[in-house]
Amino acid sequence: MTHDDAVRSLDQYLKEQKAVIDRALDSYLPAAETYPPVIFESMRYSVFAGGKRLRPILCVAAAEAVRGREETVLPVACALEMIHTYSLIHDDLPAMDDDDYRRGRPTNHKVFGDGIAILAGDALLTEAFSLMSRRDLMTGVNGERLLQVIAEVSRAAGCFGMIGGQVADLQSEGAAVDEETLHYIHVHKTEALISVSLRAGSLLSEGRDDELAALTEYGKKIGLAFQIADDILDIESTREVLGKDIGSDQEKNKMTYPALFGIERSRRKAGELVQGALADLERFDERAWPLRAIANFIVDRKS
Repeated sequence: MTHDDAVRSLDQYLKEQKAVIDRALDSYLPAAETYPPVIFESMRYSVFAGGKRLRPILCVAAAEAVRGREETVLPVACALEMIHTYSLIHDDLPAMDDDDYRRGRPTNHKVFGDGIAILAGDALLTEAFSLMSRRDLMTGVNGERLLQVIAEVSRAAGCFGMIGGQVADLQSEGAAVDEETLHYIHVHKTEALISVSLRAGSLLSEGRDDELAALTEYGKKIGLAFQIADDILDIESTREVLGKDIGSDQEKNKMTYPALFGIERSRRKAGELVQGALADLERFDERAWPLRAIANFIVDRKS
């Protein structure tokens, strides 16, 4: 398969998987008319504002790589997207990053106000755990495995994961930060939820221990590469392409890989991480082709 063929195949795969995930999210989320409607309108506004659905797609792709089925992991995959969306709603608030645009649209608080935006984020986080714990949707899944996944998602999303990274990120604004602190921020703020998405897909599909370990290492590498690529796009892209204000990291004196090492060294680092991630997939057969293609997509993407 040529590079162009691989890109076309991945584009089609991502488009098809996004459609599946969007339909599932629509069915899992309460209707916008549910009382009180403003909170459900706000939740749906951000969930369906666009986005690549990277985390749920990685969950599904990991399941497929270990001989699992999409429908088995779909509720957990959608729960991961709800958690990711909640984090974006809160990140955009004036008390955090104070962003006006997200995915080409006004941010949630710009449309619904700060209070409803906070509550919509809280509601999505809560709904995610409610969804993961619905045994009527998780038929055929080992109960102990499901409990392990819920525990791991809790840790990845909480103070030892994404929230811990966000706290360190906030505290580092305008401060002199070393490589160790920068690594902590990226690993916890971004990589944790990406890695647990892959682990969830494997665990729920009864993947072998060696497969779970390989997917975990793959997740660590692409999670860090994704954040480095994001930092570079914040400098090199445009608001029209990226769908949000650019240069905000520099404005807020945020510590990023380009700020600490420069763009070229950061780009090389991301490339090295992707090559390492591809090596982690060597034990898998052709069923893991989406994971291989996604690794390359992460550093090649324009938005």
